[in-house]
Amino acid sequence: MKNNNNEVEVNSRKGKRKTIKKNKKRKIWMSILIPIGILFIIVTAYALNLFGRAQRAVNDAYEDDGRERSELREIDVDPADDHVSVLFIGVDESDHRDNSGNALSDALILATLNKDENSVKLLSIPRDSYVYIPERGIHDKINHAHAFGGPKATIDAVEGFLDVPVDYFVRLNFHAFVDVVDALGGITVDVPFEFTESDSNDRRDTIHLYPGVQEIDGEEALAFARTRKMDNDLERGRRQQQVMEAILDKAVSIGSIMRFDNVIDAVGDNMSTSLSFNQMMSFISYGTSGKLDVETLNLEGSDLWLPNSSGQRIYYFELDEDHLAETQRTLREHLELE
Repeated sequence: MKNNNNEVEVNSRKGKRKTIKKNKKRKIWMSILIPIGILFIIVTAYALNLFGRAQRAVNDAYEDDGRERSELREIDVDPADDHVSVLFIGVDESDHRDNSGNALSDALILATLNKDENSVKLLSIPRDSYVYIPERGIHDKINHAHAFGGPKATIDAVEGFLDVPVDYFVRLNFHAFVDVVDALGGITVDVPFEFTESDSNDRRDTIHLYPGVQEIDGEEALAFARTRKMDNDLERGRRQQQVMEAILDKAVSIGSIMRFDNVIDAVGDNMSTSLSFNQMMSFISYGTSGKLDVETLNLEGSDLWLPNSSGQRIYYFELDEDHLAETQRTLREHLELE
């Protein structure tokens, strides 16, 4: 009988130890799974909140460009399935520069996007480019097109001299530019020279940058992209491309995910676009399909001085025809139009 009792006690102790081990394992798993579950709930809630805010912001920013499609397209395109182009129009709508009507465009960058290659080409268009403006039926600086007829007139002018379809536009004022860079926590650029420049409120010489690779905030990024004191319009275009690349790199980095709510707030009141929310969402694939290949392009040309109606000599930038034709082919091939 004693042996039987001893066996029962041993088995009982073994059972208790197994139960204790199971409980410990369960506690360990629970200590891991519960935080993961909480994190998942938080991330999901954050993502849903961002989704809703982004949708409202884009819907509020939507502006019909008055076209069913580009005149250079035979059929409709969809950024979810097709290679498309987007014209970015930077304008300065401060009271100091624009008291009525549309402002001049201060920056023009045409982006072509190829889904198969997961690549983007960014063409900087010099603001003083001497081109035909269909809105007025005259040749003039391309940055005047926006003042003549807003995004539609600018799109028509760009399509006219490039022979490349412009499928969508995004117009941003400089407050959005400053706020987006700040919302991302700054960007890294290579400043080629020391300079001083006005800020976004046109306060003179309030921005002072020194040469070298450095992180800059929104106001400094705007000054870096706008200044023409030390070089010319072509170099200015290259700096704008550098800033756009830096913004793209920062935006697709993991560390910026939790800043997207600030980016949405920054863009919301300072943007208009012909992209719908669903169309804009389709561009996310470019940031999630491996490394994004970004190439910058520039237009070559020479100085041109022409008299106006008062006999005053006005500066223009005359595009080099051979280089323009080469750029046209590059962009059309990227969109697989040739």
